[in-house]
Amino acid sequence: MNPATAIRPPAVAGMFYPGDPASLRDELLTCLAAVAVPRSGSPGTQGGAAPTLLKALIVPHAGYVYSGGTAGHAYALLAPLAGRICRVVLLGPCHRVSVRGLAAPTAKAFATPLGSIPLDRAALDALADLPQVVASDAAHAQEHSLEVQLPFLQTVLGAFELVPLAVGDASAAEVAEVLDRLWGGPETLIVISSDLSHFHSYREAQSIDNATVSHILALDQLTSFDQACGALPINGLLAVAQRRGLRIERVAQCNSGDTAGDKGRVVGYASFALYEPEAEADTLGPALLVRARNAIAARLQQPTQAEPDHPALASPGATFVTLTQNGDLRGCIGSLEAHRSLDQDVRANAVAAAFSDPRFPPLTVAEFSRIRVEVSLLSAPQSMSFSSEADALRQLRPHVDGVILTAGPGGQFRRGTFLPQVWEQLPEPRLFMAHLKQKAGLPVDWWSSEVELQRYEVQKWKEAPTP
Repeated sequence: MNPATAIRPPAVAGMFYPGDPASLRDELLTCLAAVAVPRSGSPGTQGGAAPTLLKALIVPHAGYVYSGGTAGHAYALLAPLAGRICRVVLLGPCHRVSVRGLAAPTAKAFATPLGSIPLDRAALDALADLPQVVASDAAHAQEHSLEVQLPFLQTVLGAFELVPLAVGDASAAEVAEVLDRLWGGPETLIVISSDLSHFHSYREAQSIDNATVSHILALDQLTSFDQACGALPINGLLAVAQRRGLRIERVAQCNSGDTAGDKGRVVGYASFALYEPEAEADTLGPALLVRARNAIAARLQQPTQAEPDHPALASPGATFVTLTQNGDLRGCIGSLEAHRSLDQDVRANAVAAAFSDPRFPPLTVAEFSRIRVEVSLLSAPQSMSFSSEADALRQLRPHVDGVILTAGPGGQFRRGTFLPQVWEQLPEPRLFMAHLKQKAGLPVDWWSSEVELQRYEVQKWKEAPTP
């Protein structure tokens, strides 16, 4: 890595894929247009409803001449999502350097013959408190499992930020914890890089790989590196996928004997797509909104609406309820941490926003039909690690992070939070922080080593405007 520019240069261009940009683009177009190799004798994909939100891919990482078509068939699914996906979390196995845990680079960008990809340094820095995440540029310097994916991503997505992690000796739970923290929303794609079996005869490899594919499609943990060199990152993703209810399907499968190698000693390849149940999120929003409005209506002795059910309502959850009138704020109260069921939390915060926000008088019956309700569902807050205010400001992600500031100047406890929506009015991190300090009862120019910051993300839903 060049320490002056902090850019990791390509290490396997000209070997695993063409080093010349024009030749590389031609090769990528060929791979992305590839037709999946027939999968005779291999298991089928899981059934279920049509996917609505592509969240993760598992793709091979051999030279393009061997596995490029199998990878390209999966990457072609991303073409309609360019613009929506602006961050890629990329995990692959360490092949050259021994690492305990997951290795994060210190670089600011990774380069390929097609240009440089900026790293999401804020996301990487936010992993620093996890003991299984270590800083290691050596683990990335010659690692091909991550690099070969980058030209594909540049071609199908255009501009995006990258969170690259090389996985060494790590448990499925350790990988899953990292993925949960980086999961994000529709803007984030997870990519796991792995080949299947190595150096068996053609028929033996087919048998091994078909069994491995069956395990992956069932979201079962892999037990051997002979099944997949990336078994550890795959297992972490499968654990999260099972918990979050993702649906998986196989996109393509072959081995090097089907492409550019002989059939005596082959390497197996397969690609998979995992889909998040976006439909459930779509129904959760309306269920929360109607409960918030009904809670206010009941307090005002007004008619209520039918309330659709949703399985998430019984689980713990933290919400903020925001009321607006003619576009102006009319009340906002919420919970920073989950301490009761989501159903109870959204009702209580709706009532508090309408009748207990100290900035406004209690809502009246005359106003009730004119208010617009917005519900924000908060992720679990994550502590930030920083050395100064400037360092903290560099880590903030405008329009993504909600921020909780806690401080105790002079022995007096101060706390305040801004939802990610506040970035719309305060788009500059320094201005955002200054107003947050002011909200917490602190001077805008005050800073101390006592400051603690946590960040969170939100899903938000808002009622349609009244006619």
